[in-house]
Amino acid sequence: MSRAMFEYTKTVLKKVSFDATLFCKEVQKAVKRLLPYELKELKIFIQSMVNQKPELNQCLIYLK
Repeated sequence: MSRAMFEYTKTVLKKVSFDATLFCKEVQKAVKRLLPYELKELKIFIQSMVNQKPELNQCLIYLK
């Protein structure tokens, strides 16, 4: 079940990546929902998105 939540979170983040504010809100939700090892994977995923869209960089603070 948890893996499905991780995949769902990635899908949502891709869809809201046009707006940094929405993206940050979804990252905050993900931090509350996901397991610690999934957060490590999510950080890698978000860093790859930040490479494409640098304005999303501000959301990395929620993953520390």
